[in-house]
Amino acid sequence: MPHAQTQAQHPIRTALAAALIGGIALPAAATNGMNLEAYGAKAGGMGGASFAYENGNSAIMNNPATLGLRQEGGNIGVGLTLLMPDVATRMNHPLAGPMTAPSDGDQYWMPSLSYIRKSGKFTYGAGMLAQGGMGTEYGSSSFLSNGTGLPMRSEVGLGRLMFPLAYNVNDNFTVAGQLDYVWASMDVQMLMPDGSGHASFSDNNDFTGEAAGNGWAFKLGAHYKVSSALAFGAAYHSKTNIGDLQGNGTFTMLPGGIQVPTQFKVVDFQWPETYGVGVAWQATPTLMLAADIKHLGWKDSMKDFRLGMNMGGAWMVGAMPQNWKDQTVIMIGGQYMLAPGLALRAGYNHASNPVPDGTLNPLFPATIESHYTFGVGWNIGGGHAVAASLAVAPKVTRTNPNMFGAGMPGTVSHSQKTLRVNYNYSF
Repeated sequence: MPHAQTQAQHPIRTALAAALIGGIALPAAATNGMNLEAYGAKAGGMGGASFAYENGNSAIMNNPATLGLRQEGGNIGVGLTLLMPDVATRMNHPLAGPMTAPSDGDQYWMPSLSYIRKSGKFTYGAGMLAQGGMGTEYGSSSFLSNGTGLPMRSEVGLGRLMFPLAYNVNDNFTVAGQLDYVWASMDVQMLMPDGSGHASFSDNNDFTGEAAGNGWAFKLGAHYKVSSALAFGAAYHSKTNIGDLQGNGTFTMLPGGIQVPTQFKVVDFQWPETYGVGVAWQATPTLMLAADIKHLGWKDSMKDFRLGMNMGGAWMVGAMPQNWKDQTVIMIGGQYMLAPGLALRAGYNHASNPVPDGTLNPLFPATIESHYTFGVGWNIGGGHAVAASLAVAPKVTRTNPNMFGAGMPGTVSHSQKTLRVNYNYSF
């Protein structure tokens, strides 16, 4: 019996190794690549611009130095972001004709909670934010399942627990440092590119993934007031240092449908280094204008995607080149005070698509380029304030000329809306 088991595992491992060499796809995400185009409803209404003005507790994801611009006292913030992507994959099969697979993954919720306090020259606190929560859901009956009846889905999530410390050097200059505890998770259910099998690790939870890991990152920030009307800000976010994401699932051999319990690990999945500068100008007593430029280092963190599988023996790790390009993001926005305590906001966010056409995959259409944003803020009084914003990203359609094999192109379209709501209580 032991001998028979060894013989049975040998062809499975051979096919698995071949499948890994053939490549693995990443789960889907958006919107500046995998990074959200904005954090917090105030910045969300202003195109994501946030480096050079006071934008509330969300500064822990933007520029922590702007935390030092607030009044003395404490603040509790609660927020919710709803990402609503609309993704579809199409191909023109030489025999079956045009085929379309829409993704059912159209709502992803991301909560946040924070407490920040300013005392003298120091501002400090803690905040937790679900930075991710995105993916695709093609089900088991689309043409992407190739008649196997096996599901095709993906989901990636990333969250942070953050500890900022800002210091007012003087009335005009503020610096900040921040430590972030980071956790990441991932679900993948997909056919191997060579058709040899189906890899599946998924917990079907809206907020977590089966394969999980954690680690650390840090942020630095600075803010300088040139005058009462003009200010500049700068921020640096380090590349994360997250351990391999590990979880359990199955590998289904095709043809035959034999399911083999399998350990999975996603090797060296990291969020990229990010840095940028911004300016804010109080043009009139009722009108503020802001603009940021930000660099996202996808070329380093998304060079390859590596997935390991272990079916009771040695780990086998396959790599698929992603070859993402770095992004430069331009964010502009404005805020107009309709009345004391009541603000209207609008903005625009643009970044070039970082995903090369040759590595575009239905499970990972992170191709959004432009966002048009709108927002409102209301200081109710008594320390209570609310804000909301909506970002609309028009459809982007890209084609991989060899998505389904040599000379077999596939097209992915991607549009989305993002709704943000924040409540803050100051005391």
